[in-house]
Amino acid sequence: MLVEIGHILPYAVLFSLPLALLGVLLLRRSSDGSLARAMTVLAIVPVVATIGGVLAVSGFMFTPILMTTLLVCVLVALVTVPAAVLSGRALARRSVWEREARERERAAEASRRELVAWISHDLRTPLAGIRAMAEALADGVVARPDEVTDYAGRISAEAEALSGMVDDLFELSRITAGALRLTLSDVPLADVVSGVVAAEAAVASRKGVVLRADAATWPVVLGSDPELARVVRNLLSNAIRHTPPDGTVAVRVDVDGPSALLRVDDACGGIPDTDLPRVFDVAFRGAPHRRPVGGGLGLAIARGLVEAHRGTITALNHGPGCRFEVRLPLTAADRP
Repeated sequence: MLVEIGHILPYAVLFSLPLALLGVLLLRRSSDGSLARAMTVLAIVPVVATIGGVLAVSGFMFTPILMTTLLVCVLVALVTVPAAVLSGRALARRSVWEREARERERAAEASRRELVAWISHDLRTPLAGIRAMAEALADGVVARPDEVTDYAGRISAEAEALSGMVDDLFELSRITAGALRLTLSDVPLADVVSGVVAAEAAVASRKGVVLRADAATWPVVLGSDPELARVVRNLLSNAIRHTPPDGTVAVRVDVDGPSALLRVDDACGGIPDTDLPRVFDVAFRGAPHRRPVGGGLGLAIARGLVEAHRGTITALNHGPGCRFEVRLPLTAADRP
């Protein structure tokens, strides 16, 4: 038995080893390409090397035993090669998914760090003002009643700004964590828009901005009243902030197929085309002249709330400024 093994071993090695080395070479060349191709080569090489070794040992005499052995090798190849291809494709998809997930995680982490840095910076300004005014009141530097009243009003305004920033952070954390739960009902957009316009009219008037709203029809949408009001308020606040005095901010509501279409036009002078796709990003503030007051989370929150309603929100340059378009699903009764 040992004599027979010693006799056939050199032939088996002589014929199978070159095939194995060729397979290794092919495997190395395919390592930079498709993972499925690499897995296919990895499955074929042992089978081909085995066939080469069997042929060498048999002396290329095609006996019934050799034919049976070759048939078994072919059947093994027919099973292992498709399995290797499928496994390679699955591994490739998983690798791509994991790589994209890591990239998204790194981008989100960088965005969070940048956001925390900006929020920390923006919190310092009102806090420093409140501290300075409180110290002035405590030390008696401000004593006249009219000055005390003025300082109290300014402290209240700064505290209100801080409260708004905290509310924005809380709302954004709910959206990004997937913890936002909406109670949907029929919401007339006329009530939402008129209420927000009335609330923002004083801010627009103080800045000298004309604020108007109209509609071809006032549809009813399926949504949550407080969240929809916040979307409109954030869009109007952003538009008024970036519109110069004597400019106009216009709100228009219409129906477009199965959706209600709400447009907010401002006179900001436009946004660079490269910035338009990013205006709703959490950690994006754009050019210095467009950087918002506070944390700059209004548009990011608006997008999150609109998407929670299964709607869409987009930004584009239009006329003397920008247009923000919100599409929301109509109620079944209002659909054409």
